[in-house]
Amino acid sequence: MAGSRSSSRGGLRGGLQGGLRGVAPSPAVKLSRQADALAAAGDAAGAEPLYARALAADPTLAGTHNNHGNALRALGRLEEAAAAYRAAVTHGLDEGMAHYNLGSVLRQAERREEAEGAFRQALALRPDHAEAWNNRGNLRRDLARFGGAAMDYRRALALRPDWADAHDNLGAVLYLLHEEGGEEDAAALARLWRRDHPANPLARHIGAAIAGEEADARAPDDYVRQTFDLFAEEFDRKLAELDYRAPALLAGILTDDAPADDLDVLDAGCGTGLCAAALRPYARRLVGVDLSDGMLERARGRGLYDALHAAELVGFLAARPGAFDLVVAADVFCYFGVLDEALAAVFASLRPGGRLAFTVEELDPAVGRPHRVATHGRYAHAEAYIRAAVAAAGLALRRCDHDRLRFESGAPVMGLVVLAERSDA
Repeated sequence: MAGSRSSSRGGLRGGLQGGLRGVAPSPAVKLSRQADALAAAGDAAGAEPLYARALAADPTLAGTHNNHGNALRALGRLEEAAAAYRAAVTHGLDEGMAHYNLGSVLRQAERREEAEGAFRQALALRPDHAEAWNNRGNLRRDLARFGGAAMDYRRALALRPDWADAHDNLGAVLYLLHEEGGEEDAAALARLWRRDHPANPLARHIGAAIAGEEADARAPDDYVRQTFDLFAEEFDRKLAELDYRAPALLAGILTDDAPADDLDVLDAGCGTGLCAAALRPYARRLVGVDLSDGMLERARGRGLYDALHAAELVGFLAARPGAFDLVVAADVFCYFGVLDEALAAVFASLRPGGRLAFTVEELDPAVGRPHRVATHGRYAHAEAYIRAAVAAAGLALRRCDHDRLRFESGAPVMGLVVLAERSDA
């Protein structure tokens, strides 16, 4: 799961010092309005000194103190921003948004106990502020108060049921609660999440895994798309931190054959294009397909693909019979439980002699199941099931290696690295 998503936009309050109707605004108010215009245009550096001059002329302008805090925060001057928000409250802006802004900047400055008090006051004054519930949830997550964080995210979602970031935050904190020994509490909250938001893809998929309820045969497309759109910006960095090895392992399993540079190659679930450099030497044409537009945008930036498509994988393959000599799927089938449809579609898309190389997370055979979805939302597969599914699809298994795919929470995640061939004979 991605990290917690914040809503940290400060509230602009320029109207409290506008003066009486028909009376010309004071010089301080004029300066404040000029600063507001610069801030609205994204020029915090230009706005900040004008706010300071306005407040030097009239320190009672509560809205200007608040807006000055927003500019200071945008410039990274967090302690000064906190002082500005406090001044806004002192001079009469004792309302939810000012306390919310103060809580947000104190959290950013890692003054967490003070931040919690500011959020508490913000919510007492404005209990319908979804962003404040969400950001207090983020703060409680920082403090490892996972159950309280989950409750705050649920309150945010009661106010904004379609808010993707809050759903992502709730799924992530329930995972943490489950992993830290709160399995029963996490399961109960996950069941409520699924009950209250039955159409949400995260609730359907992650909620089922955490609640221990029966999962779908594959992760919903909208869940996968939403997850990776949110994760795209930090994807490569996060995987590097986890020592992610799937692209290198797949490159290694292909080296039994020298690159022919005349193959039509599909990078299935290409993501940001981490496999592209290894696949390019094999390809006269390298095609990538992924559900996430955010991931494809970064893959496009590598300049290694001849074509990139935003599409669901099985449908994409089914529409292209006999189109490819090589299909590579790095950690793609971990979003499928049952592989029958996906492997049949790969078979149909391969030319005779074409190959499929893929990785999956390995499920301990002692579990006694062919596949199982974990609380992080990915499926693991038993080796016996992979061998049977490959054969049932009409593919000949050439290799099935055991290796480490990455680390997670400091522990190795073991997987299967598989090479199969369409051998019509």
